[in-house]
Amino acid sequence: MTIRAGVAGWPIAHSLSPAIHGAWIRAAGLDADYTAFGPETETQFRDLVGQVRQGSLRGLNVTAPWKEVALALADEVSDTARACGSANLLWQDKGVLRADSTDGHGLMAALAEQAPALQGPGRVAVVLGAGGAARAAVHALGQVFAEVWIINRTPARAEALIAAVQPHTSARLTSSHAVSDAALIVNALSVPPEVDLTALSPGAVLMDMTYRPLMTGFLSAVSERGHTVVDGLAMLIGQARPSFATLFGLATPDIDVRAEALRVLGEPT
Repeated sequence: MTIRAGVAGWPIAHSLSPAIHGAWIRAAGLDADYTAFGPETETQFRDLVGQVRQGSLRGLNVTAPWKEVALALADEVSDTARACGSANLLWQDKGVLRADSTDGHGLMAALAEQAPALQGPGRVAVVLGAGGAARAAVHALGQVFAEVWIINRTPARAEALIAAVQPHTSARLTSSHAVSDAALIVNALSVPPEVDLTALSPGAVLMDMTYRPLMTGFLSAVSERGHTVVDGLAMLIGQARPSFATLFGLATPDIDVRAEALRVLGEPT
């Protein structure tokens, strides 16, 4: 019987997850299907999660704006998802709806791949934004960096993030002027960030979670100034690997899935 899984979010048409998981499914020779679902309302998302509970869907990756709702709907929550205050993976296990967050894993995998010289101990990381992906970033970075600072236009949302990741992660709200102290700046906003590039320390690494386009204006600007940059596609693939293992029960095949994703994006490989 065909294993059915997918990704849920709104908007969803831009998602590369079906291309990535589809490439692995074909390489593994699985009888499986991974679909982009577009629940626009919370009611529609809850109905989709109901299909996971009933077993007609093996599970779902979850993207904005449903990550926090996904966490609330689960019966059992991983320590990581609880610490993040959001979940990007839901699946049914012997009648139990489980939730996890693999975004932090993806972020750290991307940094290891594209900024291997970056060192966290004793240093500061700055996260721009306070949504579900930002929560996962703050939690993951807090395990490596001495401090994680959050810059967000709405202070109340940032304070909610800080409350969610406590006591697992030490984080605090800061102003946009604090980037000069950062060894790493991660853009978790869906819009171009407002950062004074002249204030960056010379060795600062910049990451953008967005992958359409692959080289965002933010990354292009800092790359031209000589900074190491990390793209959102590396993070997307990094978080997809443990998701695939959970949803389909085997490790990802050893193929160049980034090349397939770049082909779909229309980017040079």
